[in-house]
Amino acid sequence: MIASLAVLVMTAGGCTLPAFAPEGSDEPAGPGGGGAPASAPGAAAQWSPCQDVPAKLVGRAAPGMSYDCATVKVPQDWSKPDSGGTYDIAMMRVRSKSQKQRIGSLLLNPGGPGGSGIDLSVYLSFGPQLGGLPTEVTDRFDLIGFDPRGVSRSSQVKCISDSDQDASFAADPDPVSQAEFDRVAALNKKIADGCGQKYGDQLANFSTEQAARDVDALRAAVGDSKLTYLGFSYGTLLGATYAQLFPQNIRALVLDGAVDATEDYIQGSETQAKGFERAFGNFTTWCKANAAKCPISGDPRAAVTDALATAEKSPQKYRDGREVTAGWIFVGLISSLYTESGWTSLAEAIADLADGDAKGIMDLADQYAERKVNGTYSNLFDANLAVNCADTEDAPTVEQVRKLQGEWRQKYPIFGAPLAMGMLPCTYWPGKRDPYPAGKANGAPPIVVVGTTGDPATPYENTAHLADMLGTGHVLTWEGEGHTAYPSTDCIVKAVDSYLIDLTVPKEGLRCPAK
Repeated sequence: MIASLAVLVMTAGGCTLPAFAPEGSDEPAGPGGGGAPASAPGAAAQWSPCQDVPAKLVGRAAPGMSYDCATVKVPQDWSKPDSGGTYDIAMMRVRSKSQKQRIGSLLLNPGGPGGSGIDLSVYLSFGPQLGGLPTEVTDRFDLIGFDPRGVSRSSQVKCISDSDQDASFAADPDPVSQAEFDRVAALNKKIADGCGQKYGDQLANFSTEQAARDVDALRAAVGDSKLTYLGFSYGTLLGATYAQLFPQNIRALVLDGAVDATEDYIQGSETQAKGFERAFGNFTTWCKANAAKCPISGDPRAAVTDALATAEKSPQKYRDGREVTAGWIFVGLISSLYTESGWTSLAEAIADLADGDAKGIMDLADQYAERKVNGTYSNLFDANLAVNCADTEDAPTVEQVRKLQGEWRQKYPIFGAPLAMGMLPCTYWPGKRDPYPAGKANGAPPIVVVGTTGDPATPYENTAHLADMLGTGHVLTWEGEGHTAYPSTDCIVKAVDSYLIDLTVPKEGLRCPAK
């Protein structure tokens, strides 16, 4: 259980698709339940024990680890730091009781945007046997998980109703008729308008650049003169933005699962469509070669496309009353491609669906969506929209989306049209935008950028692009499947750990095998 969650919490970056992540708190209070006292802006963190957080997430704390929580106040708008408004940023410190020769803190971000770094710090605290970090790292660093502004236990964005979330996930991922396209567009406009009505001008404050400035405040609050940071997926964009703003404050940055900050919104969405289409092709190849593990091995692509087509015409009824629409099946498909271990679950779910059993595909979809059994949602997708759209000043028009939907359907048969449709929320998003920078991190030390050749959400090509953009980036390659690489194999672990601990940059061009 813990091992799988430690993988799944590393959420995807890019423009439209956050990954599925474990359930987090929906409460905006501090992470310790009642909440640790909030430190004033610029003050040192005031830590309080919070063993209840790992107990709630996974049923227990990791042996030999202590857990403390704190809340730090930051300006709502860093361009006007004295305006008076603040947000609370929740943090967790995980410290090994066998810690020695401490280097400092390792700040963690799982991606999304919208993923909880507090959750990630808990999962990674359980050690390598359960999918966590190596003891070589936890013996030298405090793990600092934080929920960025807008996310989970920090001052959070919550503006999408549970019913609208259900409708959005259930909606046709590729509406062909104009009438159906208009219905999906109207739902996206309703959601965007609702967020604008609730938060108004504050929406621009949830941008990546604002969050990167928060990271520097957290670095100071934990007492580190230089930042050591491990960011997955969207966390690479957050880390890259930090590197451009505060290059002199960096000790070491590992960016795993790179977002290409030089791409515009449309380019980023198409890159994801290409990445998922390629990953699905890898799944079908595996499926045909592993019939014992893949009950749809005869023609896996046809099995999936037939499931989507059948659901368009006559969706099954799920036991909780929902219709198993093509939208829900597509969400389950996306969910399964983030890890190679998810391929077996996908194959079984599609086979079961053909036999009238939708539990497998709906479980995959609900895991991705962070939908609880009572029909409520975390704020993952609220925050995801708020951050992505605050970052985006070049969203396409409705007419452009409709045109790209048809073009991408031809280029990427399963994923192209849905990824084009996924741009609609930012098309309608109200308020000002605050795009992140995309340039050199002049003055920064070497930064390690890790890429996975089979990554669906942040395709491998992004790795070199981000490294080149920063100017001090060094590429480390994992020839594996799924989203993000560390800590997957001994080769990757050795290279990343040597950099984090000793600042030894991986050998240029190092490629680690899949196993």
